[in-house]
Amino acid sequence: MPACLRSFCKINLGLAVGSPRADGFHPLATVYQTLPLHDRVTVTARAAGRTRIEITSNHPGVPRSAEGNAERNTAWKMVQGALERLDLSAEVQIHIEKTLPVQGGMGAGSANAVAALLGLERELGVALPGPERLRLAAGVGSDVPLFLLGGTVLGLGRGEQVYPLPDTAPLACVVALPEVGVSTALAFQQMDARPLTSGHSVDKLEQLSRALASVWSVSGLESGPSGIALTDRPDSAQGELAPGSASGDLPSGRASATRDVPCDLAENPLLALVRTGIGNDFEEVVFSQHPFLRSIKRDLLGGSEDAALYAALSGSGSALFGLYGSQAAAREAQHRVQQSGTRAILTETLPRRRYRHAIFAEEPLSEERLGA
Repeated sequence: MPACLRSFCKINLGLAVGSPRADGFHPLATVYQTLPLHDRVTVTARAAGRTRIEITSNHPGVPRSAEGNAERNTAWKMVQGALERLDLSAEVQIHIEKTLPVQGGMGAGSANAVAALLGLERELGVALPGPERLRLAAGVGSDVPLFLLGGTVLGLGRGEQVYPLPDTAPLACVVALPEVGVSTALAFQQMDARPLTSGHSVDKLEQLSRALASVWSVSGLESGPSGIALTDRPDSAQGELAPGSASGDLPSGRASATRDVPCDLAENPLLALVRTGIGNDFEEVVFSQHPFLRSIKRDLLGGSEDAALYAALSGSGSALFGLYGSQAAAREAQHRVQQSGTRAILTETLPRRRYRHAIFAEEPLSEERLGA
């Protein structure tokens, strides 16, 4: 029986980007937060004499076998890499039912890759060890590893060094989905071309690092002159989905270091973080290229009575989001964005425990609650 999985998305609470490293990648600091909005990924796999991976999709923008470019798909790369590491050959069919935007800054393709890996493991009855999973994911894409954790996740390095932060109660969220797509590679190029970007970005990187360290009390999290440092290596699989687990329960070990946070807004670390004034470094270049995105952010922010707790571009865009203290304020924001002609979805943040259950859940969840 095919493995059917929900492939969730993320937003970025703060995204500070530093100058390019010697390897060409940019160092960054961010807090990823998963949302219930999702694609659906279906995987069928069986052992065979030679490996063949076929990808189909309902969306013309997804690299797939019919177009001869399936090897560009992160799901293809993830499955191929997993089979090589497991020393297995298999015939694999992956169907990606898209509802999330392509080039939206929500990590949809990266989440598809993780869903494809989990589906492959279930179909073949084998699994990679947790650290090996994370190394594979980091090689496939910078924000792929976060989807092995879910919930609230600290991202460092180029985003691939991931650490689960204490879980928080759900917050009302509105996601605005403009029809335009934004190329992350092009956004990085434009950021580098701007004068004084280097020093400005380094300052922002350290500012966000200090804000993160001040908000969360996590074992091994320290803030120094160069920003955040963690004493545990990211390949420890701390808090990762248990390999081969159908329920996604926490593995044994240090994962228990993460804890739930009371739902009172005054005690919610996500809100404490946004009150430090964090922002998204991509907004400067992306808004200059697409000025109407700035207007959408203003619609999400709202006025004094129904103002968002926080609103920002997600990743390099084009999706934007707002967080709200009540469902009523979120509905008002959704209405404002829709009145301006942009699609807006009312949803909420997705804590780690719900994320783990919902990926593998056999019973359908409320589509209205998931915002799909």
